[in-house]
Amino acid sequence: MKRVLSGMQPSGKLTLGNYIGALKNFAELQHTHECYFMIVDLHAITVPQEPAALREQSEAVAALYIAAGIDPAKSTMFLQSHVRQHAELGWMLTTLTYMGELERMTQFKDKSAGKESVGAGLFTYPSLMAADILLYNADLVPVGDDQKQHLELTRDLAHRFNQRYGETFVIPEPYIPQVGARIMSLDDASNKMSKSNPNQGSFIALLDAPDVIRKKISRAVTDSGREVKYDPHNKPEVSNLISIYAQCSKKPIAEIEALYDGQGYGPFKKDLAEQVVALLEPLQERYRSIRESGELHSALRQGAERAAEQAEKTLREVKEKMGFILF
Repeated sequence: MKRVLSGMQPSGKLTLGNYIGALKNFAELQHTHECYFMIVDLHAITVPQEPAALREQSEAVAALYIAAGIDPAKSTMFLQSHVRQHAELGWMLTTLTYMGELERMTQFKDKSAGKESVGAGLFTYPSLMAADILLYNADLVPVGDDQKQHLELTRDLAHRFNQRYGETFVIPEPYIPQVGARIMSLDDASNKMSKSNPNQGSFIALLDAPDVIRKKISRAVTDSGREVKYDPHNKPEVSNLISIYAQCSKKPIAEIEALYDGQGYGPFKKDLAEQVVALLEPLQERYRSIRESGELHSALRQGAERAAEQAEKTLREVKEKMGFILF
């Protein structure tokens, strides 16, 4: 089986976009691939984090992984900081990364824009991301459009290392689902739904209460007119809502258009809210059960042990080829 690796930062609340675009696909991939799924807490601290909030969010993301269908017995699920090899290989790859490559990263430009001072970790974290992937010789990496550039750097670093020290790393390929890969913001369909958006009404958090979900969708921005029609170019806002409806209900877009023909946005948004609530309520129930069971730490510990075993094999090979003394 091909090997898949991906991860999410434990900063902010995971959203419906994270579920549709990533978590749902993770759960499906584990049946046909060897999967490694991380909670990338080392990446989270590239910007300041409140310690108590970081701990809580790390556990919350791990529990949501399981609630969304990831099986810790089938997939290797772990916290990045629990596998020390990530930081060690990250430093080694940083020494192979050129300043110009990091300066071109659009995410660094976006996150550092307007700030008086920026931590060096935010600048160099693409090298650590490369280490995350190459430690496990992943064949496929599920990425959104905003991470394609980082994966390209990972591929460049793998080529560079292989040419300089001999064949070592698998060159990873992006895995981008054709459906549901990009759910947009509820307040502006030109932007991806993001947990970092300061406007809480712009996203649906996976743990939002049903009434909160209904309120957010009722206030979601729509286009002029009243026709429920999928037309991303001319009606981007409504098209985004139709995409969400299709993903939650598993109904074809054409069927949704026909269902609300002549009815306007009101009935459509009301029913959309109920579709989202119906999708998330069972997930929230599983989440609460997982948090209350006390088994989460055990699952993370076992996942870290499995991950570290594979990571150490790769790291030893890298260190040997680079000329470090091993015992």
